[in-house]
Amino acid sequence: MTANRSYRSQGRGLVTAALGLGVLLCGTVAWAHHAIAGKFDVAKPIELTGVVTSVDWRNPHAHLFMNVKTPGQGKAKGTQILNWAVELESPSLLEMDGWNRDTVRVGNTITVKGGRARDNSRQIWGDQVRLVATGAMLFTPKVEVSKAMGPARATPRWPDGKPALGGIPGMEDGIWTNPSKSVLVENGVDVKMDAYGQLANLADVAKVAPMQPWALGVYRSRQERMLKDDPMFVNCKPPGGPRQYQSRLGVQFIEDKVRNRVFVLMGSGNHNYHIFYLGGREKGLVTGDDDNPLYFGRSAAKWEGDTLVVDSRGFNEDFWFTEGGLPHTSDLHLTERFTRTNLDTLRYEVTVDDPGAYTRTWSASWTMQWKGGATLPSHFCQNNRQ
Repeated sequence: MTANRSYRSQGRGLVTAALGLGVLLCGTVAWAHHAIAGKFDVAKPIELTGVVTSVDWRNPHAHLFMNVKTPGQGKAKGTQILNWAVELESPSLLEMDGWNRDTVRVGNTITVKGGRARDNSRQIWGDQVRLVATGAMLFTPKVEVSKAMGPARATPRWPDGKPALGGIPGMEDGIWTNPSKSVLVENGVDVKMDAYGQLANLADVAKVAPMQPWALGVYRSRQERMLKDDPMFVNCKPPGGPRQYQSRLGVQFIEDKVRNRVFVLMGSGNHNYHIFYLGGREKGLVTGDDDNPLYFGRSAAKWEGDTLVVDSRGFNEDFWFTEGGLPHTSDLHLTERFTRTNLDTLRYEVTVDDPGAYTRTWSASWTMQWKGGATLPSHFCQNNRQ
């Protein structure tokens, strides 16, 4: 699909949909991942073998249910059959890796290894799922190796010479995915944390970014609570700020050359999106004004050579702007730089200026990979608080 066709099929629909964006601004949908350690004790894995009784293939996380033979305890004698829930990654991500709802069927016998739910309910995180009949490991990541690892292919350009952030006529569309970093840490800082932003060592909290004392306290508390309070998990809030570029669910840029603007589509529920306005214009989405700060702010963009520089202000405080729970205030000011260094690589750099939460400005950067021919998954936040 060409960029022009993509704009006709998606961009025009987005313009029409803008009239009803109250749903988006209320934050009803997002990709709603939660830190696994907040729910499961991954440091103490258990192993179970049982027969699959049901497959629930719904976002934000898929589930398998299986009957497990369990020795009786207390007054119960003999063997009991207990049903366990096996929680897996998002179906959107699993499908990107080639798995589907038919990978495991009712009646299959599987072995599962992973952390048990911290509340001791019969739930287990499916870190390893193996089909007993064949020994095959299931639901393991199959992240594609970036084509950029080979000879670099030239950056596609528009007739005006500007780099294309997506596809151009005569070239298939695609999405940007597989970020080289999934967490926000100041450039030059070396701390260990998982993909959800959970620090391996709580003593490293002050190293991540130059936080003011109150912000450091908030960040420490969120880490101590294992990110349980993430608004994307608790209330399905959108991923404002850099967070939208930290997920494998991806983003897509639709360039409206006629109106001098860029639509940023996210691989999250209900086709969440926002707009970069070029030419010095600074706007938010509908109903946005000084009394109604936004999840994505008001963005003015301009080209500096081959780099698109986006200046955004006017954020609300109802979301986490990164995995891991780094705090921000309504003073948040982001300067983002997007540079397509070759066909397969997009470099993202962000400078964080928030005098309400940080002692100075600071920056972070990573890259994303081009996946030509791919489309954004429709990832809805469903049954999130169950």
